[in-house]
Amino acid sequence: MSPAAPGEVFLSLVAPAHNEAENVEALVREAAEVASAAASGRPWELIIADDASTDGTPDALRRAMRACPRLRVVALKKRGGQTAALAAALRAARGRFVATLDADLQNDPHDIPRLLELVAGGACDFANGWRRQRRDTRLRRISTRIANGVRNRLTHETIRDSACGLRVFRRECIEQVKFFNGMHRFLPTLVRMEGYRVLEVPVRHRPRAAGRAKYGVWNRVFRALRDAFAVRWMQSRLLHIDAEEWERTDA
Repeated sequence: MSPAAPGEVFLSLVAPAHNEAENVEALVREAAEVASAAASGRPWELIIADDASTDGTPDALRRAMRACPRLRVVALKKRGGQTAALAAALRAARGRFVATLDADLQNDPHDIPRLLELVAGGACDFANGWRRQRRDTRLRRISTRIANGVRNRLTHETIRDSACGLRVFRRECIEQVKFFNGMHRFLPTLVRMEGYRVLEVPVRHRPRAAGRAKYGVWNRVFRALRDAFAVRWMQSRLLHIDAEEWERTDA
């Protein structure tokens, strides 16, 4: 990995959060430890986007900011959903490399250095986590399997875990990606559409210890179906332009 340029942030860790008061302070402590080690002395930052939480999450984040000077908090003024919170955090990120993870502590931040090494080393541009051994209820595992199958069938993809929140990628991968509601479930496909290399990497998954899950079976399946049709339409309308500028011959 090359050193960061003067004034450049090497690594940004970002996480959307909604009503995760019991988890965010532990997330900040763990993520900050991992980011500091992964950056190896280079500048890093941690960004949490609070999606208009109605519990004690804002107070917990204020305490976390006092404990972690590298933490930045972006607060949505009204509830926008997971994609909106993720988009707000990504727009605020300044890192050459960006890592994303969920705020519920089910993603293990200690997987980030391994994914970062793959991206920074040139093995891929976008390393997408694959929760091969899910630590969720059987019902949630089934709903996720159905949603992934629907997405892959409609978008002609082979991504095994497109909604995994744990990812590491080069910042330029998402600079042209259009943000729409539900986009976070299709990020690997949208990045591939921009011509970047996506690699799925097995990552650890932990059981939820506190807080409540935000998705159930039906909202996961129906949203996946609706959004997959939208992505399929974008794939069918994508322009592939092969052109070159003529050199002047009258000089």
